[in-house]
Amino acid sequence: MQTRLKSGISKKKLAFTSTTVDYLDVEPPSFSIASALTPWVTAMEDEFSALHRQGTWSLVPHDNSQNIVGCKWVYKVKRHADGSVSRYKARLVAKGFHQQAGLDYDETFSPVIKPTTVRIILTLAAHYTWPLRQLDISNAFLHGFLKEDVYMAQPQGFIDPLRPNHVCKLHKSLYGLKQAPRAWFERFTSQLEILGFHASTADPSLFTFKANHDTLYLLLYVDDIIITGTSPSLITNLIHKLQTTFELKDLGPLHYFLGLQLHYHTTGFSVHQTKYASDLLQRFDMTNCKPSSTPYSSTSRLTKDQGTPLVDPTSFRSLVGALQYLTFTRPDLSFAVNQVCQFMHSPTDTHLIAAKRILRYIKGSLSSGLLFQPGSLNLQAYADADWAGDPIDRRSTSGYVVFLGSTPITWVSKKQCTVSRSSTEAEYRSLASATAEVFWIRMVLKDLGLFLPNPPILWCDNLSALALASNPVFHARTKHIEVDYHFIREKVVRRDVVVKFISTTDQLADILTKCLPSPSFHRLRANLLHPFRPP
Repeated sequence: MQTRLKSGISKKKLAFTSTTVDYLDVEPPSFSIASALTPWVTAMEDEFSALHRQGTWSLVPHDNSQNIVGCKWVYKVKRHADGSVSRYKARLVAKGFHQQAGLDYDETFSPVIKPTTVRIILTLAAHYTWPLRQLDISNAFLHGFLKEDVYMAQPQGFIDPLRPNHVCKLHKSLYGLKQAPRAWFERFTSQLEILGFHASTADPSLFTFKANHDTLYLLLYVDDIIITGTSPSLITNLIHKLQTTFELKDLGPLHYFLGLQLHYHTTGFSVHQTKYASDLLQRFDMTNCKPSSTPYSSTSRLTKDQGTPLVDPTSFRSLVGALQYLTFTRPDLSFAVNQVCQFMHSPTDTHLIAAKRILRYIKGSLSSGLLFQPGSLNLQAYADADWAGDPIDRRSTSGYVVFLGSTPITWVSKKQCTVSRSSTEAEYRSLASATAEVFWIRMVLKDLGLFLPNPPILWCDNLSALALASNPVFHARTKHIEVDYHFIREKVVRRDVVVKFISTTDQLADILTKCLPSPSFHRLRANLLHPFRPP
């Protein structure tokens, strides 16, 4: 079946086979298909019932002064970590692009938990051997209250036969509305404050609770929640209190969260994205590809003029976006992914080959991940930079990795914003960026009630950069460096941080700044990742 677009170009619709099994294994693209399948009809009925239980809207007569927002059904097959079907989910989504600023929405910003914060909490849970519990809020956005008057068309398949021309006046937020994430976050935050929690100033999606000698930490990512702390009974009590206000599912011990898989060992646990990586290989038809020992070529750097422009860059952009999320547990991918990210605007076949090489590397390292286990909680960072590594604009690449104990909790590979006139300047800028990140982490730890006895250590392999960080050394090559980068010197003088020299051979951040030969790459990777071995 084909449809004719305005431009006269024919576009094939997604093909479906005639078997019910196939329909139930993929998401239906339209209401007409879903309405013919019992599991999806049941899913829509469940969603509609939930909307009514929440008092999401009331039907009112249509008025020409109203801005009517459309809506549609969106379908998702929810799966377990092993890929089997968990349930069929239908969600009614408002067409937020119909909304008008100042009329039916105003403020829209809502914070999202930072990956570094998640890794900090996992590190602390492993260090103190605390339990990790996972919750899921059912129909989370429906709990948020709207401050504006928002009118929506009645949902397809559920139009009131007695009032078919009425519209829905929304009392609570709905998925798709521009202000929905903000409304939900404000509602949940206010409830946590009533229960005695306090939001972190460094990351508003992190909440702490203290009572006598007990402590609880709560992470919120939209409708997914992680709770850990000193007292399992206190965690259970919190869940019961939340259940009086919200519909939630207690998923028990944390095993699968946002595509992250946790496997517990005798001491600690490992976190990896094996399923996500396997699905990515299958999605781009690379399941049977030949593995590569490194994620990039060590002999050349990518440039924008290489190769032939892709006719349709959508697949490339989709692949690179998916690879970015894989760096959540894979610092070894950061530099390679950073390189292909620089060509999203006009990718070529050469850039696509480079992105697929990353997939070939993933194929050979599916079992790699982070290891969290009890140990010291010393904070240290490794900072490095290449110099004028980009062959076109001659900007350098900064790289740093920060450890809390033995686990890396944050890492960055990023091209610098300006051209550095010397390797010292490039390294100094990277050192300054790492310092800023370390102090943000200290703010998070302070909000958690943790104060490290020793100042963080910053490791750098450039003696001149270390001298610049410790002394007011100025000459023709350094006097132009922006003043704001010199805050690191102030931190060193105040003994807030300690900068130390490390040889290039042992500089772990080297893996984040340049294309390394395979032996060097694997030697450094062994200090960042650990192979996952199923129990």
